[in-house]
Amino acid sequence: MKADIVIKSIDNLITLKGPNRARKGNEMKEIGLIKNGILATKEDKIIYVGEGELPPEIEITEETIVIDGKGKTITPGLVDSHTHLVHGGSRENELAMKLKGAKYLDILEVGGGIHSTMKATRKASFDELYEKAKKSLDVMLSFGVTTVEAKSGYGIEDFDTEIKQMEVAKKLNDEHHVDVVSTFMGAHAIPIEYKDEPRKFIDIIINEMIPEVAERQLAKFCDVFCEKGVFSIEESKEILEAGIKHGLLPKIHADEIEPLGGAELAAQIGCVSADHLVAASEKGIEMMAEKGILANLLPGTSFNLQSGKYAPARKMIERGVAVALSTDYNPGSCPTENMQLIMSFASLLLKMTPEEVITAVTINGAASLKLEDKIGSLEVGKKADIVVFDAPNLEYIIYHFGINHTDRVIKNGKQAFVNSRT
Repeated sequence: MKADIVIKSIDNLITLKGPNRARKGNEMKEIGLIKNGILATKEDKIIYVGEGELPPEIEITEETIVIDGKGKTITPGLVDSHTHLVHGGSRENELAMKLKGAKYLDILEVGGGIHSTMKATRKASFDELYEKAKKSLDVMLSFGVTTVEAKSGYGIEDFDTEIKQMEVAKKLNDEHHVDVVSTFMGAHAIPIEYKDEPRKFIDIIINEMIPEVAERQLAKFCDVFCEKGVFSIEESKEILEAGIKHGLLPKIHADEIEPLGGAELAAQIGCVSADHLVAASEKGIEMMAEKGILANLLPGTSFNLQSGKYAPARKMIERGVAVALSTDYNPGSCPTENMQLIMSFASLLLKMTPEEVITAVTINGAASLKLEDKIGSLEVGKKADIVVFDAPNLEYIIYHFGINHTDRVIKNGKQAFVNSRT
């Protein structure tokens, strides 16, 4: 077999070899590290992972791209499994309000926050949204991200805008190196015009929006912002169960600000993941562990909101909850595409070990998108999604924070990004 790409003499080859499922507890420390590693790809698949030299049945030809891994750390492509990628505008004008102590719900109450992004997204053309999101995907790729989840939710009552967001995500998935997985999140906020009659809006989501999204196959998941002043436990349950009925897998923004019981609800209805979880209760964490619900934590959001409160990652891991990490890239509460910075935040602020962090952003991120059988680890037969880090070891990537350590990114067996400094 002729190899298309070979990476040889790898100082630290982090394979994440193991079961194709979310890793939990001590499993999150088992990263499948190989010293003096070698890896080969053919077309869009990995054909060999091991130590030392290639076996004789794999041939290096003049056409083979050979990369020297000396001094490098190689990992699976990073998975950013919670973003609000497609949106119009930005919200830097809210910075002064935050510095004066305004909280997220305070800004929302005066028509800021998501409501201003809704207006900007509704106003933006398809091409404008596409170019803005493509620019962000380019940045994400440069930081080693090869798969991204993208939520709608900035059209809300204007269903045409929701559709536009998901169609932009679909086109990006077709045309960009990075794979984009769509989530329908019409239940992102109660529109101002339905503030006194939220039931009417919920009925629209359930009876009109969800069926059409499912019929047009515009999304894989359905998400809801279960939070005080947004959607209650009962309303969230009703919306997610409607999504399940139409084949949309459930996710939930849970217990981000108030301990409302979102973690418990995630366990009750079998969500693929519960996200945020800053205020998750002891009972909620126990129920998630018991039911195998993945916790998707977003430390960049807590950092940017200056809340001083972070999801209890250590407690979750010790209780047997599988943990993923994501940027939550969005124009308001976390305007960053830098997954490497999130990895550093997870270590410094959530007290996760480097091994737990890399597990969270690879195989567990893949599991959060139900793609663990295709991506998330470097094993024969899986997609050739690979990051070459210009770093002597995993710890260095996290320790030396705030810069881009990416040397190059291989996506679907092709070099999708090469750092200009190399």
